[in-house]
Amino acid sequence: MSHAQKIEIVAPRSKHYQGPFGRIAPGLAGWRPDGVSDDHLKDYFKDFTANFMTEAPGKTPGQISSDETIRTDLDNRFDSDLPAGYTYFGQFIDHDITFDPTGLTSRRLDPNGLLNFRTPRLDLDSVYGRGPADQPYLYSGDRDALLTGSIDGTQRPDLPRIANATAIIGDMRNDENAIVAQLQLAFLLAHNRLVRKARELHYDQPFEEARRVLQWLYQWVVWHDFVGRITNAAIHEHAFRLDNHPGGHGEWVLGYPGVYNWKHQPYMPVEFSVAAYRFGHSMVRNSYQTNVGPEAGFGVFIPIFDTTANPPDDLRGFRGLSERRVVQWDWFLQMSSSSGPFPQHTRKIDTKLANALAFLPENADEPASIDNVLAARNLLRGVSYDLPSGPDLARYFGLEPLELDDDDIPALWYYLLKEAQTEGGGSRLGSLGSLIVCATFAGLLKGDGNSFCNRHPRWRPENEPLLAIDGITQDPGAWTLATIIRLSGLPVDGASFGNGN
Repeated sequence: MSHAQKIEIVAPRSKHYQGPFGRIAPGLAGWRPDGVSDDHLKDYFKDFTANFMTEAPGKTPGQISSDETIRTDLDNRFDSDLPAGYTYFGQFIDHDITFDPTGLTSRRLDPNGLLNFRTPRLDLDSVYGRGPADQPYLYSGDRDALLTGSIDGTQRPDLPRIANATAIIGDMRNDENAIVAQLQLAFLLAHNRLVRKARELHYDQPFEEARRVLQWLYQWVVWHDFVGRITNAAIHEHAFRLDNHPGGHGEWVLGYPGVYNWKHQPYMPVEFSVAAYRFGHSMVRNSYQTNVGPEAGFGVFIPIFDTTANPPDDLRGFRGLSERRVVQWDWFLQMSSSSGPFPQHTRKIDTKLANALAFLPENADEPASIDNVLAARNLLRGVSYDLPSGPDLARYFGLEPLELDDDDIPALWYYLLKEAQTEGGGSRLGSLGSLIVCATFAGLLKGDGNSFCNRHPRWRPENEPLLAIDGITQDPGAWTLATIIRLSGLPVDGASFGNGN
């Protein structure tokens, strides 16, 4: 791998440090379509995405029927081998490490002048906020536990909400759809269970111990379970590994320090945040089966967007949960109780987006607005940030560029989806995508002085007293996203809905 160099690791300067954006390839020129002026970029990308990036090319929202949408969800040709829950875990992680409120524009932006409004660490600040001293309204009276709520008239938990259904959480983006909201809820409940365990063990600081353990478990799951699933295995193994020196404490070593590097402070690479990490958009399904209960039931698909009903009967967020929208987790993650067609899978990581994402209900007053076309927005944002082309970035890191078809464009986000489709069969990122994603996550973990990699390099979840809880793992050593769900106590199977089948 070219461009390797020695780096100086510097932890964030303060507990709640917010870092800048930056580039991993600052010397490369940005790509933009030849002969297309700034005034015509929006139309160019809308035309391109309508023809090449949807399941129903050329159709308007009114021409894509709900039956047609559901048929694609029943057609396993669109499926990857990744359980559907990882689509939304990826979204949850994104909200933990990056937030760029910059509006959509064709104007060129300098990432070095933009502030990332999230700490560049896997520290769950979207869950804990600024802590109980600064944001006490996120916490219970004793400030050890996090606040939770319940679904009206039931014992089922929900996010804590005020009268207008606004969630009281560390990052409002984690309420933007019902599935990521329930992942947020899982972390709230998991923390509270760890607090109870810490009290049972008579720890002096139950809140601090519970937060530490949940953060470390989360970091472990992000690296070993999530990043390990969605990237090339060889690149993942090389990117970050424990070097066990005989008689020493061990050290986690970066395998690609020349890819994601800093001198004084960590930054969020725009090649990652604006392109590589947006692979999750192609994984979203049009609709999901949520649970086996009487209000949903086997075979009932709930769309992510339903613009025909008022109020909408879909999985959009910013409102309280209902029984129909409660996630039965063995339908979204591989668990011992998963059977038949479950867990549902993500769509393939490829250059086709679900019908539902082809026409978003973001700007109802202007249906033709680019605000409603997710793929076009991603491509326009890439141009505004002067992102290099995929082939140029591949060559920069010594990789053989993917051969594109005449109908393709070399825009970095599109190129990485095409690479995943070609090299990873739609279930993994390709070489360049894996390199960017693995190097960035490894760098974030290595740069955080409070991560388990630095505080306790040989830490493993099975050796943590607070995690000695029966039933939270199903296989020895298997610490995955499903572990956090079981730790939280959220419903995992049909028995949770009064149906043992």
